[in-house]
Amino acid sequence: MTHNHTSASRRRLLKSAAGLGGLGLLSGLAPGVAWSAQTLPVGFIYVGPKDDFGYNQAHAEGAAALARMDGVKIYEQENVPETLEVQKVMESMINFDRTRMLFPTSFGYYDPHIKKVAPKYPDVEFLHCGGLYEEGDPANASSYFGYIDEAQYVAGTVAGHMTKSKKLGFVAAKPIPQVLRNINAYTIAARKVDPNITMQVIFTGDWAMPVKEAEATNSLVNQGVDVITCHVDSPKVVTQTAADRGAFVTGYHVDQSPLAPDQYLTGAEWNWPEIYPRFVKWQRAGKDWPHLYRGGLKEGFVKTSDYGPAVTDAARKAGDEALAYFMDGPGVIYEGELRDNRGNVVIASGEAHKQTDIQLEKMDYLVEGVIGSTRS
Repeated sequence: MTHNHTSASRRRLLKSAAGLGGLGLLSGLAPGVAWSAQTLPVGFIYVGPKDDFGYNQAHAEGAAALARMDGVKIYEQENVPETLEVQKVMESMINFDRTRMLFPTSFGYYDPHIKKVAPKYPDVEFLHCGGLYEEGDPANASSYFGYIDEAQYVAGTVAGHMTKSKKLGFVAAKPIPQVLRNINAYTIAARKVDPNITMQVIFTGDWAMPVKEAEATNSLVNQGVDVITCHVDSPKVVTQTAADRGAFVTGYHVDQSPLAPDQYLTGAEWNWPEIYPRFVKWQRAGKDWPHLYRGGLKEGFVKTSDYGPAVTDAARKAGDEALAYFMDGPGVIYEGELRDNRGNVVIASGEAHKQTDIQLEKMDYLVEGVIGSTRS
């Protein structure tokens, strides 16, 4: 791709940005590939089982939406580690299944694996969840992600109304920016309900650590926490353990209410069945798409779970108002004065960071009210 072509394509997209939800993060373009009108083979690669009640299941639901489209054939591979193994799976899908669009869904698949394989196959589009694309990366690689901290903000509002102990708990995998945004948005929302509320965070160290997740959940309940949420690949263990101990739960990735029908309050869910068909439709129409594609509740990238039976009228009303704040209002979560949990001002008074602000994707702090540390 020449520099002039890139600039022209970028101008075309910027001109029509409103048609993509008006999102601000447009960093170059993935070129449209002229595939035939015959069946489009699409590959999906998951780091865990696709029925995990979590991250992988959310993507599998998106894959299922593509499978329902006319002229689309889906190929899926589960339990692929973030190692050279994913490179082998991608090459196999391309060379044997003839896939021309790949969704390697796990965060660790991008660098170095997609960045190494994509240049070998310029006619294949690599679509990665996580927001890692940078200028200079392969032209046929793109990155998409959703502002799921918006849905966590709604869940945190409900949790703030439902907690009796004023102690919330968060079981998290790693202190990367996407995880910290969820913890902080949830905490900010809950503390707007009651500034005496605290959030205890326990980092397990990896995305799938069922034993540690159970230990962390039990530890939180033992400390008096009565509402628990998480950011791990499969919230199944956290949800069931918390519910068994009598704590309320708000979910993540997909709807976990079947696992805790009485204790589930609401949750932050991905809405990939809404998003993935857009890429196929754009490809068929010969349209370019952004290398960095983002959106939140309003753009359909994320959604909230239905309220559970325990949710009070006051909590439901507050949750609906929080949702409307993103659907119809300014939808700003991070505004000053905002301090981290060590007392440092991280956003000055009078300043505000919109969801599209790239600074938020570099978040490295926990806000005031969070008990825990980003340092191991």
